[in-house]
Amino acid sequence: MNKCRCPWLDESKPDYVKYHDEEWGLPVKEDQKLFEFLVLESAQAGLSWYTILKRREHYRTAFANYDVNTVSQFTEDDVEKLMLNNGIIRNRKKIEAAINNASRFIEIQQEFGSFANYQWSFVGNKTIVNAPKQLSDYPATTEVSDKLAKDMKKRGFKFLGSTTIYAHMQACGMVNDHSVDCFRRKQIIDLFQQEIA
Repeated sequence: MNKCRCPWLDESKPDYVKYHDEEWGLPVKEDQKLFEFLVLESAQAGLSWYTILKRREHYRTAFANYDVNTVSQFTEDDVEKLMLNNGIIRNRKKIEAAINNASRFIEIQQEFGSFANYQWSFVGNKTIVNAPKQLSDYPATTEVSDKLAKDMKKRGFKFLGSTTIYAHMQACGMVNDHSVDCFRRKQIIDLFQQEIA
C-alpha cells in the first residue's frame, strides 16, 4: 500500500521522496547541519527546493563540508573558483552571502554557546506542530519567521528573509509541517514527544 505523504511532494522524484521521508521536519540541533541548511536555503531563494536538492553533494564539497570556520575564511579567489563550479548555483551574491553568513554564524555561536541555542530560543525550544491538510494551508511566513529573519538581518545575515527562514524552520523541525494525513507527521511527533497545540 502506498504511504500518504505531504501534498507539496513530487513523488515521481525518488531523491525528493527520500528527503521528505528521512529528513524534512526532523528537529536538528547540530550546528554543522543547521549551517548546511542555511547555505542551501539561501541558495534556493527564487528557485525550487528540488533544484538545490539535486546539487546538494556539490554544495557539500564546494563549502568545505559545511565547516563554518573554513567557509568564513573564504577569499575573493575562492569566490571566483565557486563562480566556475557548475555543480552549484553560480550567483555571486548568494556565494558571498554564504561566506558572510558563516562569520555571522560564528558570532552567534560565541554569544549563545551554539547556533542551535539561538535559533531554537525563538520557539521556546519546542517544535510548533501544525495541522496542514492541503497546499493552501501552508503559510509562506509566520510571526516567528518574521522575528527570526529580522533579528538575523540586524546581525548582518544576508539572503535570509522571512520566507527563506520559514522554509528553514520547516526543514530543521522547528515546525512540524507534515500534513495531517502524512505518515511522517505522527512518526516525528511520537519520536520527539512533540506536543500538539
